[in-house]
Amino acid sequence: MSAASRGLISRLRFLSVGTWPSSSTTYQLRSFCSESLIGHDAIESELNNRGSPIIEAKPGVMTPTSKRTGLIAVKCGMTALWDKWGARVPITVLWLDDNIVSQVKTFEKEGFAALQIGCGHKKAKHLTKPEVGHFRAQGVPLKRELREFRVTEDALLPVGTSIGVRHFVPGQYVDVTGITRGKGFQGGMKRHGFHGMPASHGASLSHRSIGSTGQRDAPGKVFKGKKMPGRMGGKQRTVKNVWIYKIDPGRNLMWVKGQVPGAEGNFVFIRDAVYKKPDISTLPFPTYFVLEDEEAAELEPVVADLGEFDPFMAAD
Repeated sequence: MSAASRGLISRLRFLSVGTWPSSSTTYQLRSFCSESLIGHDAIESELNNRGSPIIEAKPGVMTPTSKRTGLIAVKCGMTALWDKWGARVPITVLWLDDNIVSQVKTFEKEGFAALQIGCGHKKAKHLTKPEVGHFRAQGVPLKRELREFRVTEDALLPVGTSIGVRHFVPGQYVDVTGITRGKGFQGGMKRHGFHGMPASHGASLSHRSIGSTGQRDAPGKVFKGKKMPGRMGGKQRTVKNVWIYKIDPGRNLMWVKGQVPGAEGNFVFIRDAVYKKPDISTLPFPTYFVLEDEEAAELEPVVADLGEFDPFMAAD
């Protein structure tokens, strides 16, 4: 069989499967074969009838399989509250700085559903020409940070949709991803928590040494992955099941219990928790849409429902 015949068979294989090809496959078939051979007019009409899904910014009904988009926040700093036993509870403050949808990816074009979210503001002179061209092509303002979040098809939002802190609900759990603080080159005690060598007899100038790293003639090497001194921090890490204590819609601030990765001023990425899933009946889907006649009272801070008693007491 000649190479041309093999190529023709591979291009016509979709006919036996009974599924319509993509637009790129149609173009290849059109350039390779005649119209009468593959009937590309019927294929073209079917692809045109499909069209792209119409994405509207309106509330919907969330199902157990639905997956909402995440948001980008700036780590502002940490504060503390005191529980009923007098113990100090760390609280991290996050600022969701003007999150908007900067790009939509669909199954028809990219093969998956996702939303690209932009955060912050940046001048054109501080961006590369491809970045500026991307924002202008989408018709959105220049953003400082971009992040793509996979979503289900029913959670897609049109380009330019603004998403605020009310996308999340106080009391729910979220997963927070960020870049940890860079510590530089560190020893085994700081990096891995080793105990070190004896601090008294027989350990001259080697108190913080990690000790032996290998064996004798067999195997005569140091195994890969051995915990040793090296670069510490500066890696992407995710803290799961972070509890949202309070949100402030007026300032787009969020208070979460515990610590999140990164230094103050770094970007972190927040999305619904995977393990401690929130109650879908309490979440706005696909996001919270601001009403035109919304009153100023609705912009007051919202605190999570703490039950019969408040476990936190404000510090003096």
